Amino acid sequence: MYEGDVSQPPASELGSDEVLMGQVAAHQQGALQALYSRYAPLIFHLAARTLDHAAAEEIVQDVLLTVWRKADTFDPQRGAFRPWVLQITHYRILNELRRRSRQPQPEPQADGELLEAFADPAVEPIETAWQTYRREALRAAVDQLPSPQGQALRLAFFDDLTYAQVASTLNLPLGTVKTRIRSALQSLHVHLAPLGLAALLLGILSLVGLRYQQQQTTLQRNARALLTVTASDVKVLHLAAAPGVPAATHGSYRSRPGTPLAVLVLDNFPPAPKGQTYQGWIRQQGQWMSLGTINPEATGKDLLIYEGAAVAVTPAAIQVTREPVGGSGVPTGPVIIAWQGP
Repeated sequence: MYEGDVSQPPASELGSDEVLMGQVAAHQQGALQALYSRYAPLIFHLAARTLDHAAAEEIVQDVLLTVWRKADTFDPQRGAFRPWVLQITHYRILNELRRRSRQPQPEPQADGELLEAFADPAVEPIETAWQTYRREALRAAVDQLPSPQGQALRLAFFDDLTYAQVASTLNLPLGTVKTRIRSALQSLHVHLAPLGLAALLLGILSLVGLRYQQQQTTLQRNARALLTVTASDVKVLHLAAAPGVPAATHGSYRSRPGTPLAVLVLDNFPPAPKGQTYQGWIRQQGQWMSLGTINPEATGKDLLIYEGAAVAVTPAAIQVTREPVGGSGVPTGPVIIAWQGP
């Protein structure tokens, strides 16, 4: 899959990895495609050593998507591109192994920062204390269960594994795992009801399967987006700052003819004021359609992936506006960046 499926010029015509990364950060078409061709086989080979074929493919897409999104954070003065991308790959593989079996643990990065390690939103101290209490109460109750039930439940709840992953970890039939967890829940209900925690446990465990499906859906969508932006026939439309907006604020809209997927990229956006968010729009047949809301990171950059038949054709106009949190049905706020077709 990763040999010869992405066309590129002869090696002599391509710049160094570091030069290409500068071009990726500047949103120059073709640079990411070249890096994809160079590194996808190596990333796949490293991942396939410890993961199955499908998981290795997901690692490739995930790592290259991270490279695309974090291109502006790469500093050639701190080191070459190859060890940088291999470090991302190494962490991503370890994280997948940890998700599956909880071993091995990710190793600390030398400079104390992992590109994929996005911090969770801050939690108020009172809420943190309550969360700790609930988890400890649940853990104490689980410790009173028979060993087979407790073992399955710990993996499902405390280690965030799906039923299928629990079955694989314990080398048991899926039906046996479900029976053990169901029996454990029935036993816990009596002990946890006075604490008001039984419903919490049931609700979280019912989402175990859904959470795994959502993770897979996101990975697959990201893979489709990466293939779109690296395709030779991708169409890039540049959104310029509206009057009164700093010229450095801009964006791009990438799509392919006949492909129901588009990627909207924001660059140099200030944080949205409290109670507001940014929202992307395309105009088709005289009507504005929302692509969704987007909140740029501290760097002022972010991307929005949209899938649907409406983006299979080039829109008449594109814009990003500032709207109330939750988004609007039609554009109501000030236009931040825009593109207007002929």
